[in-house]
Amino acid sequence: MDIFERRESQVRSYSRAFPTTFDRASGPYLFGVDGRRYIDFFCGAGALNYGHNEPALKHALIEYLSGDGVLHALDMATAAKGRFLERFERVILAPRGFDYRVQFTGPTGTNAVEAALKLARKVTGRRQVIAFTRAYHGLSAGALAVTANSAYRDERFLERGDVAFMPFDGYLGANVDSAAYLRRVLEDEASGIGQPAAIIVETIQAEGGINIASSEWLRSIQAICRETGALLIVDDIQIGCGRSGTFFSFEAAGLEPDLVVLSKSISGIGLPMSLLLIKPALDQWAPGEHTGTFRGNNAAFVTAAEALRFWETPDFAAQIAQSSEQLRARLTLMQTRLPDAGLTFRGRGLIWGVETARPEAHQDIARECFARGLIVETCGGRRRVLKLLPPLNVSHEVLIAGLEILEAAISTVLSLTPATSDTEPALAAQSSRA
Repeated sequence: MDIFERRESQVRSYSRAFPTTFDRASGPYLFGVDGRRYIDFFCGAGALNYGHNEPALKHALIEYLSGDGVLHALDMATAAKGRFLERFERVILAPRGFDYRVQFTGPTGTNAVEAALKLARKVTGRRQVIAFTRAYHGLSAGALAVTANSAYRDERFLERGDVAFMPFDGYLGANVDSAAYLRRVLEDEASGIGQPAAIIVETIQAEGGINIASSEWLRSIQAICRETGALLIVDDIQIGCGRSGTFFSFEAAGLEPDLVVLSKSISGIGLPMSLLLIKPALDQWAPGEHTGTFRGNNAAFVTAAEALRFWETPDFAAQIAQSSEQLRARLTLMQTRLPDAGLTFRGRGLIWGVETARPEAHQDIARECFARGLIVETCGGRRRVLKLLPPLNVSHEVLIAGLEILEAAISTVLSLTPATSDTEPALAAQSSRA
């Protein structure tokens, strides 16, 4: 690791959390240069929903490169982009009854967030944006302004004036309707909050600590947008592309957002690619008004089109649901085996947050997981939630192996002795059948 410590910027983070040099990767595994294998429940912070080097995606990319396919084309029309758009329309948009224009933005999620905020202000002629407590939308200037975590919000880097933060679902307690509070604030001309250009929301706050908004709350937020003329922006960067169990995280709530931000796993293989989906009436850009040199990553278009084959039938969503239930059952068993850990968990699809009675120990637990061959990260305020992001196509055997490492790490760090009970065999059987 010496060369990285000597030459790479202090801004590096994941190489500190996972202090080894990785050499290759396959499926759910990463391998160090020393040959050691790690189960990956981090998946590139959600950029690798299908695991590492998924064979069909890799082969499609190799074939494209071997044929001298166009790699960089700005926003020129290419065969690779056309294939992606056609398949995205046929496999994703049409079956859901969605009609969106697709804007290819710069390479990362924050670029697409910037485009969404800029377009919302252009279309509505307003400046104000409503964001939510614990939100994370990126770290460029506009995206940072709608990101809540004080760890990133250095006052030298952002302007607060055009953003107001409101309580996310459950933030004020289970019995407080924060959507009703938002409606009241926007109805009151003396509240100090102007009429917004947009409300930007994550249906599941991933970096914020795996906070899951109810369908009822999300529908209320959409209704407020319709009542006030604000645009509804759904940030599906980390929880889209199937992470929540359906391709879009907002499908279960029946939402029809005005703008949808996709990134991370849209390319399927980890290549940079970001999209902004725009309702046609809102696509009011002048040609070239919002551009980016790397918005035409054709290698990513190739793998993204291939990744959409996973979604051609309902089978893949059913597989995710099955794995989700297996994960839930194993965490329930873990609660029984470690009663003194105060273990709680929440999640949907294959994004789960785990907490213990000693949240200040969670980073030590993540380090112990790594020492035992499992890669997990922490999230939430002061990094007090363990975040599990296994590949969407993870096998039952790998899923359980990773969770067994997690249990051992929790036991070690919290100095606990696993208990057995009469319920354990039943829970184990449920896990194996799920």
